[in-house]
Amino acid sequence: MMEYLYKYGWLALVIAMTGDLLVSFILSFFYKGYSSKKMSISALGNPNSPVRVPFNIWMIIEGLLFLAAIPAFFKYYAQVSKGLTVTSVIFIAVFAVGACIFTGFFSVNESKEEVTTASKIHGAGSAIGFMLFLFVPLLMAIMSFKNSEGLLGIISVVSFALSIVFFALFVMSDKIEFKDTAVNNEGLWQRLNLIFMYCPLAVIAVKRFMGM
Repeated sequence: MMEYLYKYGWLALVIAMTGDLLVSFILSFFYKGYSSKKMSISALGNPNSPVRVPFNIWMIIEGLLFLAAIPAFFKYYAQVSKGLTVTSVIFIAVFAVGACIFTGFFSVNESKEEVTTASKIHGAGSAIGFMLFLFVPLLMAIMSFKNSEGLLGIISVVSFALSIVFFALFVMSDKIEFKDTAVNNEGLWQRLNLIFMYCPLAVIAVKRFMGM
């Protein structure tokens, strides 16, 4: 029974990561004026969004899927390094709650100039969640090399470096001095940041689920 739960924990992880990008892409077609290149994913859940209900429900589900995947992740990596595994699990859990579940309950506003209690909670949760999750690929790189998984280690290092670059661009895109430059593509940088943050996890999740 436990092996069954562990195996499908990896599947939950794949669904969460794939859905994060795919659901926002699909919903964007039903939100007139929304730009995946210019606007953040969270903007799909703002109070004026026509897709706020399905988006917010999905974000809660996504967070729960990440949490459901934690036992499988822990079981696999604890034998390599318990300390690094516990740290990774904490980072994933904070991301699941702060950047996913909180997003479903506390929406940003359509205009960033309009600040509410909900948007402040959302901002804090997302910021902390993203900043911690950024280091999961790095921790995975260390554990992969320790576990003689050289290719995954290299993928993790490259993913970590690129996710840092795109996260920096994501943060900079909101600054007034970059308003009329190529940096002003918040949605694009956020999505690229997510792709590379998720990449090592996606590789190991598919590998473990397929029994490879």
